Amino acid sequence: MTPPSDDDLQPAPLPTYPADQPIPIPRDGTWPRSVHQFAPDTIAALLAAEATGRPLLLRGDPGNGKSQTARAAARAANRPFVSVVIDGRTEANDLKWRFDAVARLADAQIASKDCPLPEESAYLVPGPLWWAYQWAGAQARLNVINQQRKHQLTAPATSPEGWTAPQGRVVLLIDEIDKADPDLPNALLEVLANLGFREPHGGSEIRCTEATRPLVILTTNEERELPHAFLRRCMVHSLHLPTDRTALIQRFMALGEQHQKLPGRRACHVMEAAAGLVADARAKLDGTGLYMPGTSEFLDLVAAVSKLGQTEKAQTDLLQQIAPFSLDKAAPRHR
Repeated sequence: MTPPSDDDLQPAPLPTYPADQPIPIPRDGTWPRSVHQFAPDTIAALLAAEATGRPLLLRGDPGNGKSQTARAAARAANRPFVSVVIDGRTEANDLKWRFDAVARLADAQIASKDCPLPEESAYLVPGPLWWAYQWAGAQARLNVINQQRKHQLTAPATSPEGWTAPQGRVVLLIDEIDKADPDLPNALLEVLANLGFREPHGGSEIRCTEATRPLVILTTNEERELPHAFLRRCMVHSLHLPTDRTALIQRFMALGEQHQKLPGRRACHVMEAAAGLVADARAKLDGTGLYMPGTSEFLDLVAAVSKLGQTEKAQTDLLQQIAPFSLDKAAPRHR
């Protein structure tokens, strides 16, 4: 009997993203250990992206949990998590592959008639899109490359228990897409729409199917406007902190409890004071166009006082002392 092709694979059922329980996220490479709890509207946005096959663009101020949402989605669905952070020099091909020029130069220095230099394609290291579209193929390529290396390259993520390629889907985070040159989002349109790309130097086609299409999550801090053609092909969800002071403090308190930044009974009072300081700072800066503190600043405040103070009074006093370092980040105005 002929085994089913990738095109015959049935898409996996949509994952369940729990809204009523925090999701612990373990440390992964440079990503720290964390805890995340999905809001109902974020779950709806994730499911919409899953159902339509569109990338999900997460908007919002820095520190609002955009990148963490992608990590939590992978954790909740038991999928590999692959990420790339964009900067002003990132090009579209950087997301597909990386040409290891250093390794080729080293091999060129010892190449001879009896030991010729390998083809250029032998120095193509799979990039984030390659792993997301064809995990098994990227792993096979990496294994071949490592056979010739003293220092081994590693995969960008490990496969969770029970996850199988090619039937399973990957969660790919393209972080801070707004930092890229406008050509990058436009170049991504073709790759994301065609579900694949071709290796250079006459290489093979790297592709996935509708059944194995990755969940692509992009984030933007709104530093640069994204092309309309790109936005048209995305699901877009904005993550914003509540504007109501009471709701904002409750949001911060829930985060503090999830992260367990302060032990003991004193945690509630100190966290509430820290949340109030952040809420007041945001209210003062609202409408000024200056940087507004948020989730990161709150967690930094609570982490600092929990380590530096041993009593509730000491921690409360430390809050007033440390708060300016965490909350006053706008550049001073010269008179």
